[in-house]
Amino acid sequence: MALTLGAILYEGFELLDMFGPLEMFTALPPDQLKVVMVAEKSGPVTAGSMSNAPCPSVIADYDFESAPPLDIILLPGGVGTIPALENDNLLNFLKTRAVDAQITASVCSGSAILARAGLLDGRRATSNKMFFSLASSQSDKVEWAERARWVDAGDFVTSSGVSAGIDMALAIIARLFGQSVADQIAEGAEYSWHRNADEDPFVDQLNKLSNSL
Repeated sequence: MALTLGAILYEGFELLDMFGPLEMFTALPPDQLKVVMVAEKSGPVTAGSMSNAPCPSVIADYDFESAPPLDIILLPGGVGTIPALENDNLLNFLKTRAVDAQITASVCSGSAILARAGLLDGRRATSNKMFFSLASSQSDKVEWAERARWVDAGDFVTSSGVSAGIDMALAIIARLFGQSVADQIAEGAEYSWHRNADEDPFVDQLNKLSNSL
């Protein structure tokens, strides 16, 4: 039976945070993985950009109440993270659904939202390096890893900024479906996979842009 991945949308989410990983996940056969788009309300959800340039909208298939059971949860970051931190409906949805999911994964500042929900307490996690303090300020009960491309803490997997989500997605695919499957997907996408989770080429950018939020 296929696993169901719920891609969680909110206003101002980062496009590559979501669609970089989904490019990898949707390369799996449909009898292994099904992807559904979920948001607080079904219908169009507009992405965001640091430059405030117009961004496309993505259609959410389900709202929080009608979403099917989710085996994998994928939560992006983005400029919409700040208001999302105050969205109790989103936080409660994540707290409720993460209990039954095999893996809850975040990209970039998505880990700030997970931390705000209390889901990363007692776990190791990482986030976007340029805005790292945004995530780490949400909970002092998280073991925040400043140097990490992604962190696999079992049922929660968090990645660094934007493109790091693709590396994380491939690592999750390797764990669930086998290393050779992940290798084939990376090769098919002509993607140079950063395979070492602890090798972080952007750690020197730590909190470089935090004050701009």
